[in-house]
Amino acid sequence: MSELTDFLMEHPVDDIRETVRDLSPRLKGFSFQIKAMSGQEYSDYQRMSTIIGKRGKGGTDFNGKKFNELVVINHVMTPSFKDAELLKKAGVTTSEQFLYKSLLAGEINTLAMKIMELSGFHQDMEELVEEGKNY
Repeated sequence: MSELTDFLMEHPVDDIRETVRDLSPRLKGFSFQIKAMSGQEYSDYQRMSTIIGKRGKGGTDFNGKKFNELVVINHVMTPSFKDAELLKKAGVTTSEQFLYKSLLAGEINTLAMKIMELSGFHQDMEELVEEGKNY
């Protein structure tokens, strides 16, 4: 086997995690545990965020807000936006409600970008939105 093959076999990508600290001035001193997404998850989130036929005959619209929600809800491990006990404490019934009750829009966007970077994407969000539109 080659050195690259050996490296790839010894370093699987199914559980890459990172701690994000000081996400914003409001959250200075706090940290989030995030997890990278797989290629299949990325593809699924693109599909779930694409509305077909909205622009007329066969066109598509990409919902970046929905994409960011899916990325953050499913890849922020701590705190978990899917934790039933936390949802109850926050007085909400869905992960999306908990997300928007807990974080500012810019904080959600920044977390989504950090998760995308951890997942191997090194392009800005506008490029990713364009890619989603062409999905």
